[in-house]
Amino acid sequence: MPKKQTFDSKPAGPKPWYDPRVRAIFFQVVAIALVFWGGWVLIDNTLSNMESRGISTGFGFLDESAGFGIIMSLVPYDATMSYGRTFWVGLTNTLLVSAMGVVTATILGFIIGVARLSSNWLVAKVSLAYIEVIRNIPLLLQIFFWYFAVLSSLPSPRQSVDVGGAFFLNNRGLYVPEPVTQDGFGLVWGGILAAIAAVIGIRIWAKRRQLATGAIFPTFKVGVGILVLVPIMSYFLAGQPLEWDLPALKGFNFGGGISIIPELAALWIALSLYTASFIAEIVRSGILSVSKGQTEASKALGLPNGLTLRLVVIPQAMRVIIPPLTSQYLNLVKNSSLATAIGYPDLVAVFMGTTLNQTGQAVEVVAITMAVYLTISLLISLFMNIYNRAVAIKER
Repeated sequence: MPKKQTFDSKPAGPKPWYDPRVRAIFFQVVAIALVFWGGWVLIDNTLSNMESRGISTGFGFLDESAGFGIIMSLVPYDATMSYGRTFWVGLTNTLLVSAMGVVTATILGFIIGVARLSSNWLVAKVSLAYIEVIRNIPLLLQIFFWYFAVLSSLPSPRQSVDVGGAFFLNNRGLYVPEPVTQDGFGLVWGGILAAIAAVIGIRIWAKRRQLATGAIFPTFKVGVGILVLVPIMSYFLAGQPLEWDLPALKGFNFGGGISIIPELAALWIALSLYTASFIAEIVRSGILSVSKGQTEASKALGLPNGLTLRLVVIPQAMRVIIPPLTSQYLNLVKNSSLATAIGYPDLVAVFMGTTLNQTGQAVEVVAITMAVYLTISLLISLFMNIYNRAVAIKER
């Protein structure tokens, strides 16, 4: 007898290729493989072409003597030191002008952004004029203006602008007294750290007290008093262990003290003013995003305009301000590379400029410079994102 034909009761499942998740994983793997393959081909061709032209590769050049001077250095440096040291000189100079620009641009941008919404007609229009003029002029032209038109026209060192015999301003820079610490200054540092810890503790206590009782403690005024008085008291208790090295004219230039070169000043001013014009608009938009009902409610409670802005409006506006503010910080750091146009010794001018020209190690130098700027940008984004999550409005 013929065998009975049997059928599987379970229907055949769909083929893996028709599963969207499988296809997504497959295409991602293919894309990653193509990226790595393209990178390998690019690196292999570059190394082969360099070898055929007798160009050496590697990072051994960082140990060779640089043989050139740098007009400004935050770390010890002279012409006999290595190219590796020129990297650190350029990096610290870049971080210096970037940090100065971020702080100044933030303060100025917040002030102008708030002034832009002032009920005073003159204040609001002056702020508007500043924003529209500064942000519509190319940054490079502004750097040239401050360097060539303003700072270069200052008097020579012998005709310097003298302020109290301690501060001197001329076309070679600003010279200020340099603090020189003596034995016992550790007590002053201890006082400063103790004052900071006390202010943090008072702020935490005041916030808990306000949540529990509703009473507001003058944290800001008390904190400023502690930060000023405690270090001063520590300074006198330690026997005033601090001296000042005053700048003095020696020959054709000044010696002693701390000098702020015109290249740094021009770059700092231009970066700060330019970025502040964008930050001001970001602050204005953040404030306008807060409901007017919040302001009306604070006025109904009798809060003055200053407290309303500081305690009600700004905290809510920060959730709108921070994301675009992060972009402005990133732009400021990257725009600092324009320093090479006026000879400020930043990373691009010193390392990717002079060092690259002398060593010919273009691939290595450019790769290091790109990695540095990428790292700085990622760190800024990381810290700003952490701060953004901290100030974000948390729903219950």
